[in-house]
Amino acid sequence: MRHYLSFSDMSPEETRGVLRRAREMKRDRGKGAGRPLDGEHWAMLFAKASTRTRVSFEIGLRELGAGVVFMSGDQLQLGRGEPIEDTARVLGRMFHGAVIRTFAQSDLETFARHSGIVTVNALTDAEHPCQILADIFTIEELRGPITGQRIAFIGDGACNVPASWILAARAFGFRLTIAAPRGYQPAPELVRGSDVRVTESVEEAALGADVLYSDVWVSMGKEAEAQRRLADLNGYQINRELHALAAPGALVMHCLPAYRGKEITDEMLEAHAPTIFAQAENRLHVQKALIAQLCEWRRARR
Repeated sequence: MRHYLSFSDMSPEETRGVLRRAREMKRDRGKGAGRPLDGEHWAMLFAKASTRTRVSFEIGLRELGAGVVFMSGDQLQLGRGEPIEDTARVLGRMFHGAVIRTFAQSDLETFARHSGIVTVNALTDAEHPCQILADIFTIEELRGPITGQRIAFIGDGACNVPASWILAARAFGFRLTIAAPRGYQPAPELVRGSDVRVTESVEEAALGADVLYSDVWVSMGKEAEAQRRLADLNGYQINRELHALAAPGALVMHCLPAYRGKEITDEMLEAHAPTIFAQAENRLHVQKALIAQLCEWRRARR
């Protein structure tokens, strides 16, 4: 059974296949395309709140033909102490696949191991692979192949989005620089053996970059640290001055939600809104392609 729990769960060639399929699905949306999940039912288990992730997965699954049951954390017995293994065994007998948005990567992996159904990572504290798939799709849609391009991630480099960016850089050969203060930099073992650069200097990261990328400073589950985080990350903002250091016409990207005046200025977000909201839309197309591919692999094993 093939799952998508990490960006590294597919080879570069397989990922390329999903991106090609996403382009076709985006082009053909609304033209009576096939429904490969007709007759299937999928569970969406979200322990964390969501707007873009929930909507893009739910619409995508329905457009592929699947019935969808959404359950938030307070609707599951997990919140009352039921082991994830037991939940997985029950749902695996009723559903054909599951999309999970939760805290611990280990819970996602345990579910996949015990459920026996296709499982997709819709975000954990460790990784956000579907976001990065959509980001690569967006960059290539606007600027051509990502290989060789220079991506600068500015902000909290120790969270799930930069972790998936690091894995993507290994796979696709683009140049990734992460600018983050000490204490907010990725784990050394994640970066070791790669060409990814980590620096405390936002100017160094932005200089000549083809893409400036940011994410929230206070991720879900970190609210108790909000004041300290805002103080520590002050200065790691995408603004007009930083954009001026990047390559001419550099893209500005944000995986949303954005807190204007913190990790990005209102001016920069509005100036680059077409790119940023294309990222959000492209989650739908890429995730549809991903799920269709995973289900093809599942059927091929039967």
